[in-house]
Amino acid sequence: MESTALAPFAGWENFYVIIGSSAAALTGLQFVVIVLGAEARSVRGPELGAFGTPTVVHFCAVLLVSAILSVPWRELGSGGLALDACGVAGITYMVVVIRRARGQKRYVPVLEDWLWHCAFPLLAYVTLLVAALALRRDPPVCLLLIAATALLLLFISIHNAWDAVTYFAAQQPEHREGPPARK
Repeated sequence: MESTALAPFAGWENFYVIIGSSAAALTGLQFVVIVLGAEARSVRGPELGAFGTPTVVHFCAVLLVSAILSVPWRELGSGGLALDACGVAGITYMVVVIRRARGQKRYVPVLEDWLWHCAFPLLAYVTLLVAALALRRDPPVCLLLIAATALLLLFISIHNAWDAVTYFAAQQPEHREGPPARK
């Protein structure tokens, strides 16, 4: 195999090391967010499945895309096939997330929630799939689209994690100042 066939991947190594590492670290922080929500008793199964778990999945998708594009593939198509699978899995998962968001009753999503938790991630996974399918035909453009998609998923996840933290903080009961009440 010629080394020039894989040259397009090599130019992106540092980018994927940076966003892959960021996604891995932020995945750990999302677990802290979920624990805070559980302590506040404001996180329940349906809401967690619709708004909490997808954030972790998107962080992990960024980590997986970074790992796939860091593998020393023998040919460009093999990396494209792995990215195709990620795109299909992401689209399928987003259908599940949208159903969960529509089916849960405790929290009524507003337009911003639909955009950030459903529309933008679905768009990102569709873009990943399309770029991966066209990778052999136009590697420079497709690798740029894949990078933009990974970055978009990272920013979506950061936004959604922050959204969850602020929601949980607003749900915390207020603590009164002064000595504890006696029985």
